[in-house]
Amino acid sequence: MCGMSDATPAAGQAAPEQPDYDALTRDIAEVPAVEVIVTVAVNLMSAAAVKLGLTEEGEAHKDLDEARKLIHSLAGLLDASATEISSFHASPLRDGLKSLQLAFREASVVKDQPGQGPGEKYTGPVYG
Repeated sequence: MCGMSDATPAAGQAAPEQPDYDALTRDIAEVPAVEVIVTVAVNLMSAAAVKLGLTEEGEAHKDLDEARKLIHSLAGLLDASATEISSFHASPLRDGLKSLQLAFREASVVKDQPGQGPGEKYTGPVYG
């Protein structure tokens, strides 16, 4: 079977289902913007926590360069959306961001100057 893709069904098997893109588009269209923003923020927070080594696997996925990018992006998103989402949504996200910034500072061997850490362009200096 040289040259055949793994996605090709074997004899007697049904072809894999294709996603219904029209249905997915309709589903996304029904989601309020605040929910999309919060979901993206939570995904950035989760990815940053993994890259900071804060999960069970810890050091296995630790990558501070990647964590810096994710934290900076999260801070930018929260700064840009501050007037668009209520404090009910924004407050816990800002708390999570600060926790990630502090964890980054603690994990870093070479410390950033105050105001130069990830996302501090948007949040101001973060002190422990």
